[in-house]
Amino acid sequence: MTSDPIFTLDRHQGMALLRLARKTLAEALHIPWGTADEEAPLDHPCLERKQATFVTLTRQGLLRGCIGTLLPVTTLRDSVQENTYSAAFRDQRFNPVEPGEFDELHIELSLLTEPQPLVFESPSALLTGLRTGLDGVIIKKGGATATFLPQVWEQIPNPEAFLSQLCLKAGLSGTAWQEPGLDVFTYQVQHFHE
Repeated sequence: MTSDPIFTLDRHQGMALLRLARKTLAEALHIPWGTADEEAPLDHPCLERKQATFVTLTRQGLLRGCIGTLLPVTTLRDSVQENTYSAAFRDQRFNPVEPGEFDELHIELSLLTEPQPLVFESPSALLTGLRTGLDGVIIKKGGATATFLPQVWEQIPNPEAFLSQLCLKAGLSGTAWQEPGLDVFTYQVQHFHE
């Protein structure tokens, strides 16, 4: 997927997006933050293209919030701002972020390619079709859906365990990936972190 425009951002642009996320969080918490340089407006054509993103917040190495979109419905700029706010205040697994946590929070941004269906005829074909460490995975069955970003492979490197945990996250049984009727999509990310 190296030809996908998602991978045209360089480190400088990624760091600028991280500053935008940090500024968004500071403003939401009413905390003064940033130097004049950091307050300068971000001006790059890539910020105006539609882009799906996820924003992950951690504190002392533990997940503190993670929210994103799987499809490109808003501009990259808006997606980063909206998902930063949502990760901090709307992730139902956690209490809203408090001002006293601001300095301890670590922000990671993931820019997603558009999900593609993964065609497989058996559980073993599903396992071999996944690229460990590269693919983000979305599962859907009935009204249940869930995703793991590719970074989750670092914590769950075993494909069977990865799929089982993803099924549980969706509210399905841990063996649902071995049963008929499961739709699977994969995507890749470019990610930046503080």
